[in-house]
Amino acid sequence: SCPTLLETLHFITKPLSEEEGNFSLAYIITIHKELEMFVRLLRAIYMPQNIYCIHIDGKSPRDYKTAVQNIVSCFENIFISSKTEHVVYAGFSRLQADINCMRDLVNSKVQWNYVINLCGQDFPLKTNKEIIQYIKSKWNGKNITPGIVQPLHVKHRTEISYREYVHSGVPYVYPAKIRKAQPPHNLTIYFGSAYYVLTRAFVQFTLSDARAKALLEWSRDTYSPDEHYWVTLNRLPG
Repeated sequence: SCPTLLETLHFITKPLSEEEGNFSLAYIITIHKELEMFVRLLRAIYMPQNIYCIHIDGKSPRDYKTAVQNIVSCFENIFISSKTEHVVYAGFSRLQADINCMRDLVNSKVQWNYVINLCGQDFPLKTNKEIIQYIKSKWNGKNITPGIVQPLHVKHRTEISYREYVHSGVPYVYPAKIRKAQPPHNLTIYFGSAYYVLTRAFVQFTLSDARAKALLEWSRDTYSPDEHYWVTLNRLPG
């Protein structure tokens, strides 16, 4: 039952400070296994003023999906992504899962300030308040998505077309012998982490700007596009 869940797992039920209550974070959590680890992560980052989008891999077992849905149903500010992807490691589906959650988050009633993406095997090293104070002190109004101009040793990821294949029931990404066209709008491709802390304004930009949409389409057959997509858009002037 929900009351038992909240009590036994000691979920926080009210903001721990005025500063935290006035600065909402959004979280995107992509999961596919290990229910207990997901619950521990959720409990560690949960605050009632925040909002959480959970993307469950379409390939996950039915009982796992049901268990996650049962937990999520106990909270008004946690929801399952409205669109589910069958996530393939290093494939476009991993990036699309985040974008699906972003579309849901920008349409939510919660006026969150920043979005942070995590996977089910992550765990925080700082408290909610420490995360907020770090963002405010160094990154106020800016995105945390570090990267560099794409190094030579990873250029193949965006110069050659990659396709999804299935071997012994396991999907994977493999290069096709097709050379890709140049990036749209003469964009310089940057390379960095798939993980980020992004402003709400930047998220709205990525969902609506013509350059962002064109880069997304161009990235469909690249290797691990989430490692170049966010950082490339963040380097655009303005």
